[in-house]
Amino acid sequence: MTGDARRVIAGQAARALAYGLGSVLLGVTLAHRGRSGLAVGAVLTSILAGNAVVSILVARYGDRIGRRRAYRLLFVGMAAAGAVFALTAWLPALVLAALTGTVSTDVVESGPFTSLEQAMLPNAAAGDPTRLFGTYNAVATLAGSVGALLALASSSPNALLLYPVAAVVGLLVSARLSPAVELGPRSEGRQLARSRGIVVRLSALFALDSFGGGFVPQTFIAYLFARKYGASPHTLAIVFFAIGILQALSFRIAAWIAHRIGLLRTMVFTHLPSNVLLVAVAFAPNLSTAIALLLARFALSQMDVPARQAYVVALVDPSERTAAAGYTNTARYATRPLAPLLAGVALRGGLGVPFVVAGALKSVYDVGLYAFFRKTVVPA
Repeated sequence: MTGDARRVIAGQAARALAYGLGSVLLGVTLAHRGRSGLAVGAVLTSILAGNAVVSILVARYGDRIGRRRAYRLLFVGMAAAGAVFALTAWLPALVLAALTGTVSTDVVESGPFTSLEQAMLPNAAAGDPTRLFGTYNAVATLAGSVGALLALASSSPNALLLYPVAAVVGLLVSARLSPAVELGPRSEGRQLARSRGIVVRLSALFALDSFGGGFVPQTFIAYLFARKYGASPHTLAIVFFAIGILQALSFRIAAWIAHRIGLLRTMVFTHLPSNVLLVAVAFAPNLSTAIALLLARFALSQMDVPARQAYVVALVDPSERTAAAGYTNTARYATRPLAPLLAGVALRGGLGVPFVVAGALKSVYDVGLYAFFRKTVVPA
């Protein structure tokens, strides 16, 4: 990796560490402070809305103000937002902090940060960008897992001060990024031109995939395993930790596969079988079988992530990368809030229904992606 690539990945690792901690503590902190269900819903919705809105702003203006400057501004926002969540329970302040787009419970593909990093990394790549994206996502997964484990040491809201600490690390690292990660002179930054149609089709498909995934967040997986199979919290903790390790390994393997069969085939031919396994989880006769199917699913399901990120930036002109990453990522965030609500309704039809719906929707995405882009030539 080049020095710039190492710096981007180091900044992302610091951020993922804080987000891993936040994935455990944000909800716990709101509960301990006595916030109502409506208030919690408002904060979580604001987090999703902030990710979407700020990603659009990054897509439109990131190259105009400079990628490095926009990146540092996001870290400043993260420091402020994390301090608010750690130090106050005042709802308006929490909502405003969430709307900065710098708070996330996702350690991979975490809002506007990811859009900028996706645009910068190909410029910083000395070799295969798919391999670089694999490393990028693997590091995020491992750092996020460590962050989640840190929550075992302290459940105090003050632990969320890790957000500003991580942001300071990110600022220090980003200050050393070279001009190579930029598009070029700021006057050259432009919105989508040649690739507008490609980005629109990709955004629609990614929105469908994200919507399907919203039916089976880890909350519903834990709910199904506890209700149907009697899984204990200890068992679930081990399972989810194993999932994180499998995801990190799959990110690395994805580059090896993509080098042999291409980015699009890697995305589709690994993702489609994982959706079949997801549906099969709902019909597993016992806990051991359900765990085996779930682990097999996660060993395959995330291989499309580095391939997808490399595919997006490969299909568009270098001058369009920030906008393409921003808009395609925004499409993924925009459809997430509705899916869990519909999944809750679907549970009335049976504990496994959300898994069947998710598998079906995500399979439609895979088939559609291959149908639309199988004849599209990826520029060398």
